[in-house]
Amino acid sequence: MSRIALIAGEGLLAPAVAAALDQPLVYALDHLKPQVEARPFRLERLVPFLDELADQGVTQVVFAGAIRRPRIEPDLFDPRTMTIVPRILMGMQSGDDAALRAVLDVFEESGIAIRSVDEILPDLVPQEGVLTGTPSPRDQKDAARAAEIVAGLGALDIGQGAVVAQGLCLAVEALPGTQAMLDFAKAHAGLKPDPKGAGGVLYKAPKPGQDRRIDLPTIGPDTVSQAAEAGLAGIAWQAGSVILLERAEAIARAESAGLFLWARG
Repeated sequence: MSRIALIAGEGLLAPAVAAALDQPLVYALDHLKPQVEARPFRLERLVPFLDELADQGVTQVVFAGAIRRPRIEPDLFDPRTMTIVPRILMGMQSGDDAALRAVLDVFEESGIAIRSVDEILPDLVPQEGVLTGTPSPRDQKDAARAAEIVAGLGALDIGQGAVVAQGLCLAVEALPGTQAMLDFAKAHAGLKPDPKGAGGVLYKAPKPGQDRRIDLPTIGPDTVSQAAEAGLAGIAWQAGSVILLERAEAIARAESAGLFLWARG
């Protein structure tokens, strides 16, 4: 019997995906704390882990949630995993995208197909349109500028988000993540040329050429609250390419704070 396994990361995405699957086997890297019950595994023993999946009849796997890089313990590598270490380490040194691709390749070479979150829960990925609020012409220009910045950063495998206000980039997303970016934007809100002008826009999009089966950008109610605290006018993202968690709550918080939510074409 063919089964599907969920590799759970942190955050609310993994529980949402687990609930949509029929009795999935759920696993997580042992340094993570997912919000769903999961069996731990270690990257240093990746090949035995793949053997376990095969023994359980797993032919498909979906990755869901934030995955922080593990601290590698060389003494824990088994002989067979050791043979693929150079590929994994080379990927990790090249950036998050390259590291993920290296791991996906190993899964596929073991006969396990990778499924994307938007295959399983397409409603989590909004298509083009404004979900609430109205982006002003100035907001639309800021979103366009932020999209250019994210595309440039993404090509360097740096991040998936930027904050632009009045045409100026206040912050970009890097390894610390979205909340750190918004905290930085809030701390430097005084750099806006016109204190009474456009508040600014958070924009998110996948990296150019990114494998959409894993690590799609994610926003949710907490992102909305953080954007409001940073004094932004709204959140925009690349339509059909960003996961929106708890849509109803996110929209409710945006309406309460006077923010727009826009899946930008």
